[in-house]
Amino acid sequence: MATPAHRMFRRLEGLFCVYKPPGVHWKLVRDSIETNLLKGVNAAPSRPLPQEVRFLAHPVSDTEAPKGLTLSAVSVPVLAQHPLVSGPEFQQMRVGVGHRLDAFSSGVLVLGVGNGNKALNDFCRTRVTRDYTLEGEFGAATDDFSHKGTVVERSTYGHITQDKLDKVLAMLEGANQKALLMYSKVDMRSQEAYEMAVHGLLGPQGKSQPILTGLRCVHFQPPNFTLEVQCLNETQKYLCKVVHEIGLELRSSAVCKGVRRTRDGPFTLRDALIRQRWTASDVMQAVRQYHSSKKNTPKRIQPPAFRPPEESTTTVNEVELATKQE
Repeated sequence: MATPAHRMFRRLEGLFCVYKPPGVHWKLVRDSIETNLLKGVNAAPSRPLPQEVRFLAHPVSDTEAPKGLTLSAVSVPVLAQHPLVSGPEFQQMRVGVGHRLDAFSSGVLVLGVGNGNKALNDFCRTRVTRDYTLEGEFGAATDDFSHKGTVVERSTYGHITQDKLDKVLAMLEGANQKALLMYSKVDMRSQEAYEMAVHGLLGPQGKSQPILTGLRCVHFQPPNFTLEVQCLNETQKYLCKVVHEIGLELRSSAVCKGVRRTRDGPFTLRDALIRQRWTASDVMQAVRQYHSSKKNTPKRIQPPAFRPPEESTTTVNEVELATKQE
């Protein structure tokens, strides 16, 4: 018979997302959530201790205590199974992390508990796009492309306008769209390519270079600007480098002041649990909400099986160079 703690743990198994604050390593976030879940599960009411029959000796009366003893059957609890003796019911809990965020970045971080780690592995292998908000600043360049790095160059930015910035963003997006079609390994004239494009499944098969599927400026007030990016197979270091390259294209320089993930597949900022809600009850509610939304989501067309690509050394940068030459 399952204990209340085991029943509670089964309701925790699944996927959920939290908001990772900047300046905190993802391992610390995972360990904090694991500790809170263990506390919540072990705080569940425990089953009554099993009873066992023992024969206890006691005097017949106070006056006859030195002369003789009698044995009586008494039901007593088995203290060997008491939590203070055996320890908490759950000593550890397997909490997995999906697409990771470095310490500099913040935003949506997907995790899985228990059997949810299998679904988490499937989720990471699925071709899903992620959205980011990038904060940039013109006028300087650093060794690691972030505002915390060592400044290696300073430049002017008075000649930069939003129209010029939008043209550079459109050029980068166009080059990446060509790379997206190239890595998809699907005949663009086929019905299969049309169906995949309609359902948003057209993309690289297997591993590929980072690809930007969407790029636009949402705020421009020199020297500061804000970009919204949708991408595949990216890293936060690569996104900082994109900001740096945008500055170079505009005959200036730029550094990245912040990277925030706003969406990871179906998980958005609205679903993310803030630090004060990293508790067992809130995680249980988030997992239940994910399961209900997954049941209501209609099945989509599956992409074709991955075929190993032929030998090719073409990269997104080469496609971008070809676009400039055209």
